[in-house]
Amino acid sequence: MRNLLRSISRNQEGTTAVEFAIIAPVFILVVLGTIGLCFALFLIGSLHFAVEDGARCASVKTTICQDSPTTIAYTQSRYLGPNVSPTFTYNNAASCGPANTGNSVTGTVNYTMDIGFRRFIIPISATACFP
Repeated sequence: MRNLLRSISRNQEGTTAVEFAIIAPVFILVVLGTIGLCFALFLIGSLHFAVEDGARCASVKTTICQDSPTTIAYTQSRYLGPNVSPTFTYNNAASCGPANTGNSVTGTVNYTMDIGFRRFIIPISATACFP
């Protein structure tokens, strides 16, 4: 009986599988979390780009962005992020720029991050003023 116990305690077969079973779930969660974070950062960057370009269009490209609906449509066309349908608003003569004559565009979106067992709703907004 002692020899059997001694041989079992010295046996190293299967330790790699046990170690992998311990580490794999953590590694998979880290990889999926990194991918979710990358999507969120891409969304934030695209939202900021769209509102900055929309505010600039309202101030400089007055033949394209003539009023609020055309400015919002232009801003929506400049958003290239994930398909989450952000809401854009335009404010003419906002309290920005020299002598409060700037054009302001704001974009808001609720980003839903689903990690399998829990769903997080992250509100994201961006505002740009030009000039």
